[in-house]
Amino acid sequence: MRQPSLSICILLVFTLLAQGCNTSKQATQPVSYELHYTVEAAPEWTELFYRKSGWFGADGIFTFSLDGAEQPRNDAEREVMFIFSDTFVGEVEDDKPGAGYAMVNNSVAYLKGQTPHPDSIHFFYKQDASGTPQTFFVPDNANARKGQYFWLGDGFVNRDRDNTLYLFAYHIEMTGPGVFDFIEPNVSLLAIPAGSRPPFDDYRQLTTPLHLNAEALGEGNMGAGVLVNTGWAGAPHPDGYVYIYGCVGKDKNLLVARVKPGQFEDFGKWRYWNGRGWDKDKGKLAPVANAVSNELSVTPLPDGRYLLIFQVFGLSDKVGLCVGQSPVGPFGPIQEIWRTPEIDEGLLPYNAKAHPCLSKPGELLISYNTITFDFWNDIQKNAHIYRPRFIRLKF
Repeated sequence: MRQPSLSICILLVFTLLAQGCNTSKQATQPVSYELHYTVEAAPEWTELFYRKSGWFGADGIFTFSLDGAEQPRNDAEREVMFIFSDTFVGEVEDDKPGAGYAMVNNSVAYLKGQTPHPDSIHFFYKQDASGTPQTFFVPDNANARKGQYFWLGDGFVNRDRDNTLYLFAYHIEMTGPGVFDFIEPNVSLLAIPAGSRPPFDDYRQLTTPLHLNAEALGEGNMGAGVLVNTGWAGAPHPDGYVYIYGCVGKDKNLLVARVKPGQFEDFGKWRYWNGRGWDKDKGKLAPVANAVSNELSVTPLPDGRYLLIFQVFGLSDKVGLCVGQSPVGPFGPIQEIWRTPEIDEGLLPYNAKAHPCLSKPGELLISYNTITFDFWNDIQKNAHIYRPRFIRLKF
């Protein structure tokens, strides 16, 4: 349930919309930041997550095609894995959670094909011997501290490492009773072998140097988004790298690292964008944009441009888009592509991102989450306030 402060959002969002995304200085040729598009609600996908039994709400939604090919296509046989962070499990009665409902810190689902039919998707959460809901992934490495749990970031299926699924996993510590009272002091990698299924007893946890704390930029973690810019992932103009994005500081600065997929576990091979080129020193990271969200996406277009999709300033009623010339920009001005109607119901939208592997050619399916300030009380009154909502961008 990761959120920035809404008061910060209100103060800065309109200024940032006017200023647009900060840009890197990589480009040497002009690029059009204009994108002709339409946007519409995707109610068939939103309704897929309106559930009354078992899994009935979660945030942190990311999706992966299990064959590693991430780009839009028409494929009835494609299998897509969903991952979620904090998840509610139980029975819903009269739109309220029934007695004995529980929250776990991560869950998954699998969808066969690209049609949002209830019979095509299956949800999973870990259970103990008595059937009590449990969490799949719990911090258990050298950087773990007592009381921490994981929220899951982005990831990808790595064909160059035996189709291992890599997921970023943020170490979370609560600092108070409120839904926004938490810190993220570290980030690990989860390595799930090809073919592994719930309860994932054979996965590995890797410590990383990817927690960032720079005086000029602020604190945060890499893993907000991943772009697999390889031929086997279906990228239209591949350069053979995996790009990893991080969101840090109160300005929601967007930072970028990259590495060859075969060297993904060797952090000495990672390089960090310093505004001019790729540097060994992560301390020289320079932002390529700001006003982004803790979860986001960067998607390559057939014409060589890249679409950055995010919730403007992390939590607001605005889904934003920036057009970029490369995976590190320069990015054009923020284009507000959707005003989230849930804001009028008292819900707080956050963490918009695209899902290419759920999309058809010529469009992008985009999700965002919703929550409230008084969440722990509100969820007991309405079990359906905490789930993904979907829109469709056509271009």
